[in-house]
Amino acid sequence: MNTTQKKNYALPIAMMIALFFMISFVTGLQNPMALIVKSQFEASSFMSQLGNAANFIAYAFMGIPAGLLLEKIGYKKTALLAIIVGFTGVGIQFLSGFAESFTVYLIGAFVSGFSMCMLNTVVNPMLNTLGGGGNKGNQLIQVAGSVNSFGATIVPVLGGYLIGNAAQPTIKDANPALFLALGIFALAFIVLYFVSIPEPHMVKDKAKTKDSHSALSFRHFVLGAAAIFVYVGVEVGIPNILNLLMTASPENGGLGIETTIAGTIAGTYWFLMLIGRVAGASLAAKVSSKAMLAVASTVGLIFVLLGIFGPLETKVSMPVFQSDISFGLAEVPIGVMFLVLCGLCTSVMWGGIFNLAVEGLGKYTATASGIFMVLVCGGGILPLIQGAVADATSYLASFWVIFLGMAYLLYYALIGSKNVNKDIPVE
Repeated sequence: MNTTQKKNYALPIAMMIALFFMISFVTGLQNPMALIVKSQFEASSFMSQLGNAANFIAYAFMGIPAGLLLEKIGYKKTALLAIIVGFTGVGIQFLSGFAESFTVYLIGAFVSGFSMCMLNTVVNPMLNTLGGGGNKGNQLIQVAGSVNSFGATIVPVLGGYLIGNAAQPTIKDANPALFLALGIFALAFIVLYFVSIPEPHMVKDKAKTKDSHSALSFRHFVLGAAAIFVYVGVEVGIPNILNLLMTASPENGGLGIETTIAGTIAGTYWFLMLIGRVAGASLAAKVSSKAMLAVASTVGLIFVLLGIFGPLETKVSMPVFQSDISFGLAEVPIGVMFLVLCGLCTSVMWGGIFNLAVEGLGKYTATASGIFMVLVCGGGILPLIQGAVADATSYLASFWVIFLGMAYLLYYALIGSKNVNKDIPVE
């Protein structure tokens, strides 16, 4: 019986993992696009992060409705609807190149964010459920996270390659990446349409009795949702602001690194997330989510401090992931290398936080996933704050925002993740 279940669930698991790739690729498009809009529309560091912010702030609007959709129409229909929305969003961003409009671009990023939120609401609880929760559920999310990181690795490298050495890159330069995203959506829709997906959290009885409790009744979930807000902001803020630091001219407080090389360095951050998630997937069955998150946060705090205080004059040759899918060496200040190394730490955080936050929630898991997704908007808000701090002070000083975020994640791992509401019935 158990073997049959595994056979039946192999294809749904593969499909969920493929959707993880889509989420990272489309979300990651905002990284190279930030460089483009900064150039094309002469935007500030703050303004350059608005596309990324629009993408993530959509989560604040769609998180709860996505959780309700999951309950009412199930995983498959929610995912199919999300793909249609995503195709539309990327299509609008493509059209913004012809309209040469920053506003149209932001609308496209916002619509894409709706799609990413809906997909995240589906794939995380689905993988956790198919893995049986606990360490096994975390392990499956870490495996999918590895594929997610691969998609994220490709985007800044591809973006840097497409922009090249153009003096004034425009949105049209990114068209090949947008076409690839549209193709991914189209293919995923066709495959998912014919795949059978189990629906463990779909509500079939419409005459539900009112529950006196909710996911928000659990302290560890509330603090975990806040941890996701902080984590996604940290994960996105590091490479986004680092890219601005590297590509800005020295007179503007930057390092004056060529766009193509900067793209490979930013891509290496995501590649290290891929390495970390592969390692995390093999360790997750043996190491608790709490221990993994605590160690990752502690090391991350150290790396950020070394990144801020590392002397810009001291250069090191760092291996980077290049656009031809090979490795080369790039000479960077030692502090930049330590900030890139943060990818190893952020790699295992998502699965660990999600697993700790929904542990013991039972029937509240689907709704909790929707609430969880609302707080993913931190991926847009924290980089926006960091961009404003960079404008007011310096690019390197803005990484204190990242330091404070890492400190909260360490608190959640050690203290905030404990379930103190075990008296609440969850069946």
